[in-house]
Amino acid sequence: MRRRVVVTGLGVVAPNGIGKEEFWEANLRGRSGVRKVTDFDVSLFSSRIYGKVDGFDPLKFIPRQVAKRTDRFVHL
Repeated sequence: MRRRVVVTGLGVVAPNGIGKEEFWEANLRGRSGVRKVTDFDVSLFSSRIYGKVDGFDPLKFIPRQVAKRTDRFVHL
């Protein structure tokens, strides 16, 4: 049985770019989204780096009521 797939859109939310254009441009320029953690104490962890997504507004994609009762990982 053959199955068909239809791609109806493309989106990216990444530490080095939000949206496919910004993300692609960052990759072409070799810009990484990984950096040193500065938001909290990392002394108990073995890693001191992360890839944090800055500037993402979940309200552009989901209703305010949903955003208020869900965590950040759901928004992303």
